Amino acid sequence: MPKIYLQLGLTACFFIGPFLYFFIRAEIQQIQKLPKSWIGQTAFWAFVIVVVGVVYPYQAVPYWWRHYIIPLIYLQWGIYVIFSGGVIWPLLKKIRQKESLKAFEKWVLTIFGGVLLLFVSYVWAILNIIKGSYIFGALYFSLIIYLVVFILLYRKKTNDLSSFSSQKYVDKKMDEQEVALVVGKLKRAMEEKMLYKDPNLKLNDLAKEINLSGHQLSQLLNDNLEKNFSLFVNEYRIEEACKMLSMNVPLTIDAIGDEVGFNAKSTFFAAFKKIKGLTPSAYQKQQIPDL
Repeated sequence: MPKIYLQLGLTACFFIGPFLYFFIRAEIQQIQKLPKSWIGQTAFWAFVIVVVGVVYPYQAVPYWWRHYIIPLIYLQWGIYVIFSGGVIWPLLKKIRQKESLKAFEKWVLTIFGGVLLLFVSYVWAILNIIKGSYIFGALYFSLIIYLVVFILLYRKKTNDLSSFSSQKYVDKKMDEQEVALVVGKLKRAMEEKMLYKDPNLKLNDLAKEINLSGHQLSQLLNDNLEKNFSLFVNEYRIEEACKMLSMNVPLTIDAIGDEVGFNAKSTFFAAFKKIKGLTPSAYQKQQIPDL
């Protein structure tokens, strides 16, 4: 095989680390406009690759490549992998704390893990720990490609694999008249149909009820009511719970929580304390002192 192919393949590795870092930062921090510093870094590495490749071609100085240039390529790759690990550290903390991850966060971790595996396999090879271990890099690369293709074919949707999928509607603002109309429909749906009593109520379910997309409803709640979906629904649930506590209905406090739509006692108590500033039992004693 002509050495130029090896040179092209090796120098292309100069872009793996930076592009991994740029991708992960863009997804986690939702960077929509390419920063000039990223453009500058890419241009710098491209310049280095071209100059080194022209001045010291692999064909002419293979010894230099094996002992100096290739280790520097992997060193640069490894530094960017470390930077990328720093960016995804909050996701790793979420896993340790057993918090659920969004689809795009799992996707970011998968890509990081795949690139890390490739990096380790190539470093393992350059250290010559096992004879012929370079083949592991190619095998892992093929397996990762097949796995990615399988996931994309298997999933019913893929637009949730990017943090920007929820940003598509941001620029489509409603005017004041539309907002008032939609808020009216939203309140009627909650108050007349008592949708909040459904413990499995989801954002998309409520959005469908008033003929909006989930993204539009989320934007409406955040921009115009200054609250997220969970707080919006829980306020209705807590108000209903307050009425029942004030009337001294023949139900336990836990049963009242179930009745108004909470599927766990801890969730009910936490939401009540957050919205009212005291526990359900303390609120009931305030309303009915003789209890």
